[in-house]
Amino acid sequence: MKKACIVIGDNFFQKNRLFDLDDPIANRDNCLYPFFLLRQNLDEKGFNLATSDLHPAKESDLVIYFEMPKILPSIDELEKSYLLLFESELIRPDNWELSKHKAFKKVFTWHDSFVGTKNYYKMNFSLLISKKINKDLSRKNKLCTLIAGNKCVKHRLELYSKRIEAIRWFEKKHPNDFDLFGMGWDRFRFRGIKVVRALNKLTWLTKLLAPTYPSYKGPVSEKKIVLEKYKFAICYENGRDIPGYITEKIFDCLFAGCIPVYWGANNISDYIPDNCYVDMRNFNSYEELYLYLIEMNDEDYTFRLNEIELFLNSEKIQGFSAETFAETVVNQTVIK
Repeated sequence: MKKACIVIGDNFFQKNRLFDLDDPIANRDNCLYPFFLLRQNLDEKGFNLATSDLHPAKESDLVIYFEMPKILPSIDELEKSYLLLFESELIRPDNWELSKHKAFKKVFTWHDSFVGTKNYYKMNFSLLISKKINKDLSRKNKLCTLIAGNKCVKHRLELYSKRIEAIRWFEKKHPNDFDLFGMGWDRFRFRGIKVVRALNKLTWLTKLLAPTYPSYKGPVSEKKIVLEKYKFAICYENGRDIPGYITEKIFDCLFAGCIPVYWGANNISDYIPDNCYVDMRNFNSYEELYLYLIEMNDEDYTFRLNEIELFLNSEKIQGFSAETFAETVVNQTVIK
């Protein structure tokens, strides 16, 4: 059996925690299933995949990097080094320093501006696909929700601030029709140089200075259980107008039978049928959006849920499946 390793900067996933489907914290919403499947598929090809603390890169026959590493592989290691790019330029600008891509034999990415050019291969955010959704409208207790962490970044394409705009609009205009969930909305977040960011460790201070969000209901352990109770969800990617940047956010809504109000990838309709989501770009204001949502009758709403279920059972969604992710990586790394 040959050694393979995955190099991931987050120590949280070391000691093979990246593959542990039984870990309720790490495997929230089945997010680890694609990597579990990748490990299984590589094992069938004679490669034992482990995190790099257990299989060091220097000792491995195949090295897969999860995001751009701080230390690039040497030129002698190029033939066994492959790069998976998940985060956009907003979060990981180093991922998109193109000169660094030359240190890898192949680069896997969702970014449609690169896919198809030399050494770049398509890799969507991948998931364990749910094919059946709950379409019982009696379970929809409220109109709209938003589930996201309270973060921000300075970038011309960011949508973090637009989430806050949506939250504040609903809180002011229609507070009874909206709930907010996620981490960090009850905390103030210090930003800037390292010594300032260190103040985030003072929980009492971050709570004391926190802005008030009346719609905030706390964090969630399983998004599907919450989303099933709402007809719609504000579903903004971290950034807009990045081709192919379609994350788990919209699928969390679809799997829960909750229609997403989507803003993000400018080519979203190439991947997901229009009837499966409400495109925020079609509205000039939140007042327009609200009227559209509130006036949608049960017949139209159920039609959209049926369209979602048809999509989840179609070939079109397979590009986002964990199976496609694992097969693509294996086919491009160990199958000659």
